[in-house]
Amino acid sequence: MKNIFLSLAIVLAAITGANAQSLGIKGAVNFSRINTDNLKESSVTGYQAGIFARFGHSIYLQPEVYLGGSGGKFDFQNSNGTSTEGKVKFTTLNVPLLIGKGFGGDNLNVRIMAGPVYSYVLDKNQSFSDNVSGAYNDFGSYRKSTLGFQAGAGIDVGHITIDYRYEGGLTKINENYGQRQRLWTLGVGYKFN
Repeated sequence: MKNIFLSLAIVLAAITGANAQSLGIKGAVNFSRINTDNLKESSVTGYQAGIFARFGHSIYLQPEVYLGGSGGKFDFQNSNGTSTEGKVKFTTLNVPLLIGKGFGGDNLNVRIMAGPVYSYVLDKNQSFSDNVSGAYNDFGSYRKSTLGFQAGAGIDVGHITIDYRYEGGLTKINENYGQRQRLWTLGVGYKFN
C-alpha cells in the first residue's frame, strides 16, 4: 500500500512538473500538536521535505508532494495525582493542493495561500507507559489517512521561496478521544524556473 501511494505521488509530480511555470524543492521545520479531549498535550518538532509546482502568477495553483514528520506529546493524570507522559510520532506522505494570490513580480513576490491537504501515515512510533496502555486501550489507534487544510503566507525572492503555514485537521485521527492534529510550519524552497 505504501508503494502505491508513493508511486502515485511520483506520477503526480512528473505530470505537474511537465507544464508548471515553477517547479521546486522545499524543506521545512514544523511544530505539531495533537488536540485531545481531557488530556494536556504539548508540541513535537518535525520536518517536511518534498517538491512543488506552481501554475499561474497573480492567482496560482500549487500542488505539492512531501514527506513529513509530526506527532504530539500527552500528559496523562493518574488517579493518585501523578502524571505519565506519552508520545507519538508519524512519518507521513502529504499532498496539499493550494490556491494562492501573489502580490508582486518575478523577483519579489508576497503570497497568501490556502487549500486542502491529504496525509497518509507511512510509519508510526508511539511510546505510552503500561499504565496508559492499560487504561486507554485504544488511545493509540490512529487512522492511516486524514484530510486537513493549510493556510498561510509566503515570499519569493528570486529563486528562493519562504512559507509560513498553519495546518489543521478536518478529520479526527482518533475518533474515540477527539484527536485532531494541527501544526505550524516554516519552510524554505528553491524554484528551478
